[in-house]
Amino acid sequence: MVHSDWGDWFVTEEIEAVEPDGLSIWYLGCNGFVLRSPETTVYVDPYFGGSVPPRLLRMDPVPIDPEAVTLCDAVLVTHEHLDHMHPPSYLPLVRNARADVYAPRTAWEDPVVTVDRDDVEGGDHEVAPGNTVTVGDLTIHVRGGNDPDAIGEVTYVVEHESGTFFHGGDSRVADAFDDIGSEFDIDLGVLAMGSEARQYYPEQDELRERRKVYMDHDEVIEAANALKLNRLAPSHYTMWKGVGADPSVLRDHATTFDYPRVIEEIAVGDRVDIDSLGIVPRRVLDR
Repeated sequence: MVHSDWGDWFVTEEIEAVEPDGLSIWYLGCNGFVLRSPETTVYVDPYFGGSVPPRLLRMDPVPIDPEAVTLCDAVLVTHEHLDHMHPPSYLPLVRNARADVYAPRTAWEDPVVTVDRDDVEGGDHEVAPGNTVTVGDLTIHVRGGNDPDAIGEVTYVVEHESGTFFHGGDSRVADAFDDIGSEFDIDLGVLAMGSEARQYYPEQDELRERRKVYMDHDEVIEAANALKLNRLAPSHYTMWKGVGADPSVLRDHATTFDYPRVIEEIAVGDRVDIDSLGIVPRRVLDR
């Protein structure tokens, strides 16, 4: 079940009310983003679900009711986990906006949340590293990653004439990043970061040892250098209780490295444009 903390204003009065000149990107929390260009709207890893206590306690607000979405040409999924491949979040986009869904084979075949591909109405597409997909005026390159907790994962490089965006999913530092950084001139990239977590498994009623879930600060900077990111937007670190991190320390870690040139600390609901620095102010409407 999906319940939006912000009702439908964020969709109707922000995201879909903007007429972007180039590629604009909104942060949805977790690792979800909306990409809009003059011709195309793409959602990446949208998750509008809530907590799954006691293991997963959502700290980010749910900013969108997916039933309010009318503009979506495609949904891109990086891997099979609950907060990335979530049918209640993307199926309204398929029904109401006729969006196609692109995901790696393992996300279709072995998702955490059951997926009925018939519900996607023929718009279900399998992608793998090396594929390229054109959606409107966006060229989407599928590349590899390194998420030890996933069965299979991909990352995405999205090209528009105004600039290039990279979404790393939940990948840690990956061998593929060096090749991606050499192949593309990435204006803005998002990388998941967080702290170690001590996992609780209610079915066994026990706590397991602490383990790494996302990249730490040093690894985020290592990944940004491999990718040669001009701008870095850390993500995911505010989502789940117990695995949070402080993105402000990334500046100290990055000081003696070539990349990233700029670190954008985005919050849920923030918009950034691919061809300019900083957070774009929220639209204020006359009432």
